[in-house]
Amino acid sequence: MAWTKTYDGAEPLRINKWLAEEGVCSRREADALIERGLVKVDGEAAIAGQKIESGQMLTLLQKATRQLDNKLTVVLNKPPGYVSGTPEPGEIPAVRLISKDTLSGKAHAIPGRYNKLAPLGRLDKDSRGLLILSEDGVLAKALIGPESTIDKEYLVKVKGDVTADKLALLRHGLELDGRKLKPAGVEQVKAHELRFVLREGRNRQIRRMCQLVELRVVDLIRVRVGAVELAGLPEGKWRPLSGRERDALLKGEAPKARAPRPEKSEERQDRRPGPARGARPAARSGTGRPAGKPAGKPSGKPSGKPSGKPAAKAGALKPFEKRVDPTKGSKFKRTKLGPRKRSPVK
Repeated sequence: MAWTKTYDGAEPLRINKWLAEEGVCSRREADALIERGLVKVDGEAAIAGQKIESGQMLTLLQKATRQLDNKLTVVLNKPPGYVSGTPEPGEIPAVRLISKDTLSGKAHAIPGRYNKLAPLGRLDKDSRGLLILSEDGVLAKALIGPESTIDKEYLVKVKGDVTADKLALLRHGLELDGRKLKPAGVEQVKAHELRFVLREGRNRQIRRMCQLVELRVVDLIRVRVGAVELAGLPEGKWRPLSGRERDALLKGEAPKARAPRPEKSEERQDRRPGPARGARPAARSGTGRPAGKPAGKPSGKPSGKPSGKPAAKAGALKPFEKRVDPTKGSKFKRTKLGPRKRSPVK
């Protein structure tokens, strides 16, 4: 479907810049579409460097929108040992993990040799976790452009003494390469585990920050980029980025808050069989039975005393039982037994 919109700016603006500001494509992608004749202004093909004026209508032909929609973006759980960007001799790029065999779930397309997936926010070779790879120029600008405000969350295990003074320096007050770092969110999760939330991405930033305060990073995993979370994606697997996630990244939306899980003690109390909460247990009498509940019917016979009937002799006939004479030629007849007497339970 073609994309159409009327420009309402006060001043004329170059077409490629306006399309980039609208989040349709990058400037470079817009220039390529203009050269192929896929962009029209008031029904006429646009030319390179042309400006659009207020009230003019710009149209992207269906072939252009289809080409932009086919831009792939994937989310990968990168294991340690793989490099995000261009590999050095002997190194393995993380993009090689993107194949049909490593797909988690379903995808409308599997990246091939002609797809050029670039990392949008690198992870160094020793780090692991969420890595976004994309052909989408607009998304790249939103994530790693100079005006990007998308934050990234990391869980970091360190060695060394974690003190309040060190945490304060990590939050604000450090410099790298002669430039002050932007304020960062840093909190202590466990004795030797920290959570970092950054809005910038310097080379090996967290490792170098920790080194400045005499802490050594032993494990680093990125768990979130903007509204996109690693969640249950297995290590070494990938999935496509959904359209909803892309829109959330372009708008700079925060991740949805999760409802707190009930404590284990409450769960166990809920699952325990018995009367409902708040119900008072029935009072018990001295006999061990609940008060007010009548005891069972008496048997009428004292326990431990003989019943008064003589014991049956061996071989005696039972009531309603016929004895068959084996000397007679009649066939054997099945004996019929009468109803069995049931004595009350003592």
